[in-house]
Amino acid sequence: MIASTDPRTLGAAGLAHPGGNLTGLTIGQPELVNDKRLEILKEALPGLRRVAAVWDVSDKAASENSLLAAAKAMKIDLRQLDIVSVADYARAFETAKRWRAGAVLLVEGPRAVVNRALIAGLGLKHRLPVMAQFSRLVEAGGLMSYGPDLTDLFDRAASYVDKILRGARPGELPIEQPTKFELVLNRRTARVLGISIAPSFLLRVDRMIE
Repeated sequence: MIASTDPRTLGAAGLAHPGGNLTGLTIGQPELVNDKRLEILKEALPGLRRVAAVWDVSDKAASENSLLAAAKAMKIDLRQLDIVSVADYARAFETAKRWRAGAVLLVEGPRAVVNRALIAGLGLKHRLPVMAQFSRLVEAGGLMSYGPDLTDLFDRAASYVDKILRGARPGELPIEQPTKFELVLNRRTARVLGISIAPSFLLRVDRMIE
């Protein structure tokens, strides 16, 4: 059983009938989530003109092209900064600050999740709001996140384990995509950064960290 995969590698038929011992849940199509996160970031920070996209994933071709196109449509100047080691985070934030970025869009993999406190701290140090995909970074001090609700995914994964233990064949269980997404905002971080969030935007937030 797998906890996540990229649905593009399987296609609709493969998701419905993965075969073998493969099944589980995906975290959706990253490029669509990244585009939406950029849109939300622009709505939260209306004067936003420059965004540093900090890439912490190796396979980024589709997401990169989609995000560049989305930034162009929103009239946002997007600069990409690659992460290949933990030491690169500090350099990336220093570069973003020198470039006068208005925010950081974190395209995160497992390394970013593990180092979420470091990344959130760098955002506060350089006074750069950080938009993440997973809420754990917001809990650590990032400004906001938008992405699949991991608690919901974990609960659904548990139901898969139960079905398999009861005799279901993994390959006959469809690989499911996320159905629940959440927008999380850290208001304490917003206050520290001197960011005023419009009441209309706050109404859209699913979970607020005070």
